[in-house]
Amino acid sequence: MIKLTLPRRRALLLSGGALAAPMLSAGVARAIDDWPNKPVRYINSFPAGGPTDTLSRIVCHELSQLAGQQFVVENKAGAGGNVGADVIAKSAPDGYTIGLYSIASHAIAPTLYARLPFDAAKDFTGIAMLWSVPNMLMVRLDLPAKTVPDLIALARDNPGKYSFASSGAGTSPQITGELFKQLAKINLLHVPYRGSAPAHQDLLAGQVDMMFDNIPGPLGLMRSGKVRGLAVTSRERHPAAPDIPTMAEYLPGFEITSWGGVCGPAGLPAPMVEKLSLLTRKALESEAVKKAFDQQGATRIWMNPADTAAYRAADEKRLAPVIRQSGAKVD
Repeated sequence: MIKLTLPRRRALLLSGGALAAPMLSAGVARAIDDWPNKPVRYINSFPAGGPTDTLSRIVCHELSQLAGQQFVVENKAGAGGNVGADVIAKSAPDGYTIGLYSIASHAIAPTLYARLPFDAAKDFTGIAMLWSVPNMLMVRLDLPAKTVPDLIALARDNPGKYSFASSGAGTSPQITGELFKQLAKINLLHVPYRGSAPAHQDLLAGQVDMMFDNIPGPLGLMRSGKVRGLAVTSRERHPAAPDIPTMAEYLPGFEITSWGGVCGPAGLPAPMVEKLSLLTRKALESEAVKKAFDQQGATRIWMNPADTAAYRAADEKRLAPVIRQSGAKVD
């Protein structure tokens, strides 16, 4: 199932502070008409092999087929997605550098980080929302906890002894872990990594005890019998893992859903934004992307530029109290 928010042309023409089509110079108008006439860079702000990388490559492959030019994924990881986001923010607004619009860099980072090299609200043009995925809580197989209540009891009996990994400071897995600590009233040590892949390796090696991660990663590990999945963070059980409970079944009100979209730098001309947005909608509607997203446990969730920007702002506002209450802060 794909959630579609229909585009509003007026909002599109006014989004991102761009000039309306009649005011564009002839040269800019021609450049937009010809776009893309060379490869397009797509900046993924997390390492290769993680959930956002997998989903981004699925979308970019389909965009390449539709546009007749390559959409090339470049991984620019670091600082919980902020390094890659900064690359996008400082790129030329010509449609040839776009990238990941993520919950980490665009909704969590503004509250978590004391200083950022960009303004999440002003330095980007939201183009479209692409996916929504819950996180899954997984634990190492030899941890003596088979359910969330087991894990809470174990942590309460051994405060500070157990650790949870995340794909980086400021990512949704970290904030999900902080929410777990708050609601369960337990003390866990947070261990940040540079992406999901190295965190998975240490979880399997027993260096850390548990991890919340976007569901595509845990699904594969759980299906291969390498970890034990305990719960998902969505409001309802996930169709890709219907036997796995929700966190809210044990801790009422527990809900965090990670999301990803596509954005460009501020100042993208509105007709370019519209062209990009509708191309991503067409990509998400393809059977190839539907099948691939279903396999990854991701929900396609296209939104137009205005609604994409509004969604980001609303999620920043929703998550800010959780982050402040957790005491998490990056200087």
